[in-house]
Amino acid sequence: MKVAVVGPGAMGCLFAARLARGGTKTFLVDYKADRAARLNTSGVRVEDEEGVWTAKPEVVTAVPPAVDLVIVLTKAYSTGRLRFPPEVPVLTLQNGLGNVETLCSMVGSARVLVGVTSEGATALGEGHVRHAGTGATCLGAWTSSSPEEAVNALRNAGFDVEATEAPGQLVWEKVAVNAAINPLTAILNVPNGMLLELKDVRQLMRDLVVEAAKVASTEGYRFAQSLVETTEEVCRNTASNISSMLQDIRAGKPTEIDAISGEILRRAQLASLPAPRTRVVYQLVRGLEHH
Repeated sequence: MKVAVVGPGAMGCLFAARLARGGTKTFLVDYKADRAARLNTSGVRVEDEEGVWTAKPEVVTAVPPAVDLVIVLTKAYSTGRLRFPPEVPVLTLQNGLGNVETLCSMVGSARVLVGVTSEGATALGEGHVRHAGTGATCLGAWTSSSPEEAVNALRNAGFDVEATEAPGQLVWEKVAVNAAINPLTAILNVPNGMLLELKDVRQLMRDLVVEAAKVASTEGYRFAQSLVETTEEVCRNTASNISSMLQDIRAGKPTEIDAISGEILRRAQLASLPAPRTRVVYQLVRGLEHH
């Protein structure tokens, strides 16, 4: 099986390196030709509980035509600029809302696979990542594309993967968690676990989750478990992690706030539903981006 991983950031490098090390023919797609050339020489370096190891996926500047699966791990704001070969299944494991709809408009819903992952990765440098925490990856067909080959490829790479019949539900669950943790860690410049240590911040985090869940309910999603408890558990399990949004702020890069809080606000407005706390953290992170 041949797999293309789009996006040379922390998560893209982690997935490409693990796939390549597991024996899958893997392409890492990086639109910057000079960086692609350097990564082809150096390989991708991963730090995890095993130590430090290097894998050598083939780094290219466009998705090759003869692949069996494309995994999209770019930032949400880049999705609409991507290009894909015909007839190839496309799996998004990205953060935020709107990626699925964008991909469906580009390649057709029958080719789109949708998933979420709680794997954690921190960029330490170009092609150099720390595997900050292991977690489950769950994916399924948006309409009719079989997830079986994608599940098998990721399992062979050592990932904990399950198939689901309800990927949209999982996307909303992760967005609700991200909409609380990511903006607050970015605004306060703290690791995830600190959100539980500050009483007022912890309450705000809970309120942000509730706002997101209410918006999800207007789209027909119901949650069997408490998303507030899920969010607090994520904070505990990733206490020392630096969220991707805080990593972006520290690096002076654009964040995914539009695809997370911004999309929640847009959908809340469509449903005539107030989301005042989400609006405030959205505005603050946008301010940090331009600081």
